[in-house]
Amino acid sequence: MAPLPATMPVAVFGRREITVEDRPVPALEPHDVLVEVGHCGVCGSDLHFVIDGWGRPGSIGGHEWSGVIAAVGSEVSRWSVGDRVVGGVHSCGECRYCQAGRPTLCTGRGRVGSGEWQGAFAGYVREHEEALNRVPDGLSARVAALAEPLAVALHGITLSGARPGQRVLVTGAGPIGSLVTAALLARGVTDVTVSEPGERRRQLATALGAATVTPDQLVAPDWPSSVVEEPFDAVLECSGRASAMEAALGQLVAAGTLVLVGAGIDPPRFDPNRIILNELIVTGAFCYDADGFTDALDLLAGGRLATDLLIEDNDIALSGLLDAMEGLAAGDIAGKVMVAGPMGRHDDP
Repeated sequence: MAPLPATMPVAVFGRREITVEDRPVPALEPHDVLVEVGHCGVCGSDLHFVIDGWGRPGSIGGHEWSGVIAAVGSEVSRWSVGDRVVGGVHSCGECRYCQAGRPTLCTGRGRVGSGEWQGAFAGYVREHEEALNRVPDGLSARVAALAEPLAVALHGITLSGARPGQRVLVTGAGPIGSLVTAALLARGVTDVTVSEPGERRRQLATALGAATVTPDQLVAPDWPSSVVEEPFDAVLECSGRASAMEAALGQLVAAGTLVLVGAGIDPPRFDPNRIILNELIVTGAFCYDADGFTDALDLLAGGRLATDLLIEDNDIALSGLLDAMEGLAAGDIAGKVMVAGPMGRHDDP
């Protein structure tokens, strides 16, 4: 591998603006690894940071990445220059949540969106060696970059308890909702309905193999103790919209489970009597199962997901990020948008 440059291009977030600048290539601590970014997907949280103004101005986002190791710290022993990897989670392994197999609730992790963490909308990204996952042979770097959002989708499915033979509703068919849908079908949950207002995204859900409805077709029962005529065993709410969260609760069978996967600013207003009288479970899903990245990479390498449908055809450059975010926020783009690493090494087999 060629000698490392002193600086690299990065996309710097502002309030509904993104600028491409040169920044120093990160220096490494003993257990750090420097990865040249191959591809990085645009996440809904990136939209919240830029379009909705949640982010810290001057920050560098992008956490759905794949790449090739360009340098390792002095104490790193399990990784070598040239290894193909995706990012993951680094937790303490000792707190009550890590011990319970819930590493994303680790008490040692910082508050979401805080700190000086630098994302992968950049030439290189620095990670702790324990946070990395090896890309299986034969899996392209472009598809491997789906591992992070797919791990998020799988965590939501785990918490929903959805299994073959059950009816499942997915509200919102953006990139995460589409991955949830594809993963459910790949795991044998064949009775999947997707609620989505956008025609292009409904078409994607249909192409994946789901039935579709529009949100106005989800009518709640008149009484808190009643259920709809054809209720769902589980609902995974992926839009982050308060109205969708409220509608989702009314579609559940007694003892059903609502999982909130999508984040949003406006809070929903739930009827507590519906939850009590039907003994419903309402929970959030934040990030990943303990083995989420392994499961996601296995699923991707097994070829059971229609990744040609789930990823937009054309990759973009850092300079195209804001336009892509605007298109995603408007629902004009249905699939996952991939940013090609600016150093030019995308290393697909």
